[in-house]
Amino acid sequence: MSGILITLLVLGGLALIIIFLVIGIYNNLVQLRNRFKNAFAQIDVQLKRRYDLIPNLVEMVKGYMKHESETLEAVVNARNRAVSAASNAADHPENPEAIKELSGAESALSGSLSRLFALAEAYPDLKANQNMSQLQEELATTENRIAFSRQAYNDAVMQYNTARETFPAVLFAGSMGFREAELLEIENPEERAAPKVSFT
Repeated sequence: MSGILITLLVLGGLALIIIFLVIGIYNNLVQLRNRFKNAFAQIDVQLKRRYDLIPNLVEMVKGYMKHESETLEAVVNARNRAVSAASNAADHPENPEAIKELSGAESALSGSLSRLFALAEAYPDLKANQNMSQLQEELATTENRIAFSRQAYNDAVMQYNTARETFPAVLFAGSMGFREAELLEIENPEERAAPKVSFT
């Protein structure tokens, strides 16, 4: 065998190894990206449930809190912004800007709900209402489900980002269209806790 043939065989072997390595990296990143998209879909289900409960809550307290229309309006507006941001994020969970927008909208919604529940404490008839108790229980359960779903999503994002940023994937990920994914976090530290939904 001539030296040129051996060199060509070695270069061909190296090229095949690199091709299989890139294919493996690509397939792994696709799998991890699909996993965090699925995890976001679970959050989306819970957010929609929460968004559906909020109009019922507003209608329930409207009769009792006639002088708090500004607070009720703030809740409705925050809910509408959150619905819009959630819809955008559901369409593009791999888009960091969409997830940041959702984080901000959710922070605003949590803050307005917290203010609503704080004001509701001053209305004893509202606190004693059976429907209100059931609604607050459903909302509390939904908040817990959102927290668990968000944790699962953030875990999947962390796994994806780690795989994307480790060697040798870091050499190819950007050129193959794998952008860094954004964690879903509540931005305002005072609003990290779920809104208080207990009237007791």
